[in-house]
Amino acid sequence: MYSSLSNSFLQLSVLPSFGFLFDIDGVLVRGKTPIPAAKTAFQKLVNSQGQFMVPVVFVTNAGNCLRQEKADQLSQLLGVPISQDQVVMSHSPLRMFKRYHDKCVLVSGQGPLLDIAQDLGFCQPITIETLREKHPLLDVVDHDRRPNALSPSAVELPKIEAVVLFGEPVRWETNLQLIIDVLLTSGYPGNPYHHENYPHIPVLACNMDLMWVAEAQSPRDNLMTDVYGANLYNRYLEENSRQGSKSWVQAKAAGGRGPTALSQDEEIDNSWENELASAAAAHCRSVLVCTGVYNPHTEVPLDTRVSIAEMVFHGHRDFRFEPGLVEPDHIVPDIDAAVDLVFQLENFAPY
Repeated sequence: MYSSLSNSFLQLSVLPSFGFLFDIDGVLVRGKTPIPAAKTAFQKLVNSQGQFMVPVVFVTNAGNCLRQEKADQLSQLLGVPISQDQVVMSHSPLRMFKRYHDKCVLVSGQGPLLDIAQDLGFCQPITIETLREKHPLLDVVDHDRRPNALSPSAVELPKIEAVVLFGEPVRWETNLQLIIDVLLTSGYPGNPYHHENYPHIPVLACNMDLMWVAEAQSPRDNLMTDVYGANLYNRYLEENSRQGSKSWVQAKAAGGRGPTALSQDEEIDNSWENELASAAAAHCRSVLVCTGVYNPHTEVPLDTRVSIAEMVFHGHRDFRFEPGLVEPDHIVPDIDAAVDLVFQLENFAPY
């Protein structure tokens, strides 16, 4: 996907009015193997000093590492220097959820979870493994991991006030059981269940997408999160441009009652809207490549509207499924062809 920008980004002799948002899996790499067209494409995006001539950001559903680690991986794979500021991961938006940063949160996923949580701004994260050590009787599915003897915990955990799902865990049964216990006890998993526990404490889920292409022959990436998300973001940008995001946030906060003073919690809740409002992008166009899940040789159904409507919707539960948002603006063979297409559409000739 690529975005048209309302402000210039780099000091070049030819100023670009657009930038690229690159997905990673199935676009740049398959697993740890670079897609051949990727290196060719990126040689067109940097000058002789290795500096990007066009704004480039990498977006990924991955959430099992820090941005710097992902940037280092991409630099090595693509042969161009990439900074962590160019990487947006599935957990990156949690930087804006500041009302939870000072609270005790339970984190689930893989990788250096505490480092990731602290890098995002969370001051009191605890892992599933830590919770299991404090409450060993909660995790009894695996008989080999059941405790032989119990020792009293020297330090009690504070109330857990939110659950953060960075991605898929390794021990599903342990993670599911302990998370459910936390939800049913309102953050005190050592206590009996509450009969009335709704609404439960918040669950911040970074990524629900379990479909992508790696080295396996069958897909594991997902049009519902990539193309759908790009088109949905374009709709947001266009509505934002028409209405003015600041006035929209104020109207939303006021609930249609006109200007009013906001509480501290409301100020915090709306801060993420203000951060999004400062985006320089005016439009976002989706470009689908054929090196990922999408197969251009698949037989086309007679009634595409019916086939799309009958697809399993992998999008967020708060999103209403709209078949039109699954349709990309352009379809090209690979990322190299995508870069050529965008350069042509934007009349951009860097050399």
